[in-house]
Amino acid sequence: MEKKYIKNIAFSEALDLASLVDYQPGRVVSLTFVQNDALSMTLFAFGQGEGVSTHSAPGDAMVYILDGEAEVTVGGEKLRAKAGQTVVMPADVPHGLDAVADFKMLLILVKQ
Repeated sequence: MEKKYIKNIAFSEALDLASLVDYQPGRVVSLTFVQNDALSMTLFAFGQGEGVSTHSAPGDAMVYILDGEAEVTVGGEKLRAKAGQTVVMPADVPHGLDAVADFKMLLILVKQ
């Protein structure tokens, strides 16, 4: 049996990543692809008004916005990110996200 490191996604296919999670009003929907001591990759769909409260992570976090728009806070500074843009949040720096509109993102967390 072949060892696979990525789960919950078809292999050897061209996929529209954003279509793998659906919006649900008032909810955050997630689909985890990788979760281990070194790396986490998760796809999210946030309903408008939903978010992730300010927290810090033990590694560098990169979000790639696939659809919609989010307000991202990094170390107390707020910025807007929309489809096609990415934001990197350094390890141990407080950060959070809020859905300005429905938005989807891929989160990649790289830990030591």
